[in-house]
This record gives sequence, C-alpha cells and structure tokens, in this order.
Amino acid sequence: MKGKNCLIFGGSGQIGRNLIRKLTKNEFRVTVVTRNIHQKSYIIKTQANAGYIDIVEANIFDEKKLRNLFLKNDICINLIGILFEQKKGNTFKNIHTVFPSLLAKLSKEYNLKHFIHLSALGINEALDSNYAQSKLQGENEVLKNFPLATILRPSVVYSVDDNFTTNFMTLLNRLPFFPLYYKGNTKFAPIHCSDLTDTIHYIISNNIYSKIIECVGPEIISFKEILNRLLRLIGKKRILLPFPLQLAQISARFFEIMPKPLLTRDQLRLLKYNNIPSGKYKTNSDIGIPSLRLFDEEVKKYCYMWKDGGQFSTDKYKSNKDLENETT
Repeated sequence: MKGKNCLIFGGSGQIGRNLIRKLTKNEFRVTVVTRNIHQKSYIIKTQANAGYIDIVEANIFDEKKLRNLFLKNDICINLIGILFEQKKGNTFKNIHTVFPSLLAKLSKEYNLKHFIHLSALGINEALDSNYAQSKLQGENEVLKNFPLATILRPSVVYSVDDNFTTNFMTLLNRLPFFPLYYKGNTKFAPIHCSDLTDTIHYIISNNIYSKIIECVGPEIISFKEILNRLLRLIGKKRILLPFPLQLAQISARFFEIMPKPLLTRDQLRLLKYNNIPSGKYKTNSDIGIPSLRLFDEEVKKYCYMWKDGGQFSTDKYKSNKDLENETT
C-alpha cells in the first residue's frame, strides 16, 4: 500500500465523504482527522469498508499529534474551510492561512508524495473580502512551504449533501419572494461533488503537480438563473426581488447575529465577483478530467424532497430546451 496512505482533514463534509468513498474503492487507505470523534465518526466510518479507514480525534493545531500522523502517510489532503467566522479560534486567518501553512511545512518535512489543498475560485479579484484574502494568503503560504503542493480552486460545489442547492430550495419552498443581490448577475460554474473528487483522485493517481487548478463544471450560470432553475425543478413560482445594496447590508448585519447566518456582510461583498474560470490557470479540463455532470440533471435526482408530494410528485421534469422556451 506504499503511496496509497492518505491523510484527510475535513472528511465529514460533503466533499470529504465523497472523496473517502472514491479513494477507498480504489484501494487507498485513509486516515481522517476530526475534532469530535463522537459527533462525526458515525458518519465517517460508514463511508468505507473496515480496514480502509481510520478515524483520529485531534485538535488540528496540535502539531505533536499531527506529526505522528504524517509519519504514517504519503498523501495529505486539506478540505477544511469556513464560510463565516466564529469564536474559539474559528477565524478566517486561523483556518484558511495558519492551518494550511502548518500542513505544508509538515508535508515537506516528512517528504510526502502529495499535498492537495482546497481553496476557492475568484479570490484574486475579491480584495475587499476577508474570506477571499485569507484563502489567498493561505495559498501563498502553502506554495512557499511546499512548492510541490497542488491547490484546487473550485467554483460552488453542489450535491444532495451540499449547503447550496439544498438551502436555496428550502428557502424557495418557504418564502413568497427571494432577494436578488447585485440583480442576480453574478456568474458561477457549479461543479458536482463527484466531478471534484474525480479530479482529486486523477491528480493523485497521475502524479500531477500543477500548483493551481481551477475546478469548474461544464456550464456557466448566473445566480438568478440558478434560482430560476431550482424553482422549475421543485415546481414553484416565486418573486425574485432585486435588493438595494444598503438594505442587503442591513439584513446581512442582522443575520450575523445568528449561530449559522444565512448571509454575512463579507459574503455579500464576495457576491460582487464572478465565480468562473479566470483564464490565468489550468482548469480540470486542461489536465484531462473535464466535468461531465450537468446542473439540472444532477439536482433533478434529489429535488423531489422539496416538491409537493415528495418522491410521489406527479410533476414532470422539464428539459433544458423546455426551460429555454419558457424564458423566451
């Protein structure tokens, strides 16, 4: 199993769970680090057969314990990220800059074969976003400390386990109208979780060291169009209401009081910038692993949970051609 011992940080999220299944099916032995083994292990341990997965409880900044893990592994993958800051050290700087820097140093010190770090698309342009700047600084630290590292910059990642399409469908199902920030013109290149994990496996298996790779899906879709597609998929009609920026900032300030805010002021600033390939770096297609899964076709597989009647709904799914005809 030399070369197939993989250390994963962030294994309990949608990308982590999908990646664990992908790697273990291809005979990788995976060690997953979690902060709370009692809360997370019941999810993680079901993702692979016994003998292919180990779950270790550790503080991600406990360097002594991390060193023992690096001794036993050949590959390190960091999937940890946060969308908003919390107390107890969960700041953008700690999670997106300091922690990846530590992993990169250890990867170099222990001569790991691969270090793959998950960043985000569009962070170069978002100079006024603390989230984006912490991600960018983290990338710089990673490449400085371990030049052979591969940094992945995905657009928004979606699947049945996401916090993107599922949250939007929940809100669209309950609210009579939905706010459009920046008129809904922000563009995305959504990538399905399976396409992203296929890319990670491909990079590891083919010894690709391309520094920065932008991971995108096969379609570029505006925020307004994403909402319209989700509405059609769940068979709902809602008013999409353009929100003045000042009012949006006030509402974001209010949401920030909540434990899990729907929107923060930093996320609002980030929404100004398109989340599509920059043309400055290679994409997953350029390295030989293009995304194949289409947004509507994939969301169709689980959108019934938000339809009237659920899986027994009689609403027929409309094709892309039908949707185009409706909007013309």
